[in-house]
Amino acid sequence: MRTSPAFDDLVASISQTCRSGLDPEALRGAILPRLRKAVPVDALWWALADPSTLLFTRAYREELPPDSGPYFVDNEYLGDDVNKWTELAGQDAGVATLMRATRSKPAESARYRDIFEPLGLEDELRAVLRVQDSCWGYLCLHREASRGGHAAFSPNEIRFIRRISPHVAEGIRSGLLRQACERDSPSTAPGLVLIAGDGSISGMNQAAERWLDELHGDSDGAGPPAEIAAIAALLRRANPAAPALPQQRIRTRSGRWAVLHASWMDASPGGADGAGRSAGAEGLHSLEGSVAVIVEEAAASDIAPIIMLAYGLTERERTITGFVCRGSSTRVIADRLHLSSDTVQDHLKSIFLRTGVHSRGELVAAVLGREYLPRAAAGDRVGRTGFFGADH
Repeated sequence: MRTSPAFDDLVASISQTCRSGLDPEALRGAILPRLRKAVPVDALWWALADPSTLLFTRAYREELPPDSGPYFVDNEYLGDDVNKWTELAGQDAGVATLMRATRSKPAESARYRDIFEPLGLEDELRAVLRVQDSCWGYLCLHREASRGGHAAFSPNEIRFIRRISPHVAEGIRSGLLRQACERDSPSTAPGLVLIAGDGSISGMNQAAERWLDELHGDSDGAGPPAEIAAIAALLRRANPAAPALPQQRIRTRSGRWAVLHASWMDASPGGADGAGRSAGAEGLHSLEGSVAVIVEEAAASDIAPIIMLAYGLTERERTITGFVCRGSSTRVIADRLHLSSDTVQDHLKSIFLRTGVHSRGELVAAVLGREYLPRAAAGDRVGRTGFFGADH
């Protein structure tokens, strides 16, 4: 394993890359070679995740059979095994290995017996890519069975993955937002506003003009709306080592809910057009030192707490609803909230009643059968919320 200074430098390098606004595919290409320097692996799997349901959406694999995807879906959602993604997402660590989970008896895992052992793979390290309790992706690393006894992932390697995971999650989230700014139509795209060091607007995409009007701003004026100026200032004061970038939920003039996200804009050369006001898609990855503020329509998950309050749910009921949306099991909810399973089940009955199912298994199977599997197999585009886009 690397020395401590080199270890810290590698984490810092990955953190900086995750703040550069790369799309998820480019981010993956930039991160994986650096990750392999600290954690050598023989095979790997990487996927984006929908934060609301924890379903994985766009999978990438190296040295794993391309036709193994359906097996991993069945293993994750319909079978029994160790280190399920939904379980890891509910744990503080968010990182686990197969050897530790099976007490060095990997054959206790169906994944190992069915997939890994025939391929000569032994230990598996799984990590949820999570920031601020939202899971944006999954990382799965594999090592071959070793004659020298070094197949198992070490504590230092596990700590390294834990350190970089929130940075990678933030990179995925911001990359999906940037993609939406550049490829969606101005009527539906998020607005992207570039704030220079002096606080003035130095560039924007076409959709930003609509959002500036919504926020009481003036797209022809020198200064941004107060909400945009405030979140840009928050970013400038933020700890550079913190993985989570500032975001804020606001109410617009028309009564809609919107979410502001701030990140540094320090990617490729370029800039705004000659007027310094409206940058096209080719120039929005530039303007070094500027703050990029993205304004988007609030998703259902963003306004869910407000809706729950409007319905008069108690604090405990809102908390349990949040766990259910993240895919936590009854046992996990009960353990985290120090409740009995029967009490949790009483709360869950109303959810099953409203969705017309009788068990978690039926609920998951319905989601996979009707919405998830067909779109995953078709390779549908992933939207800015983390799930598949609307144009499928």
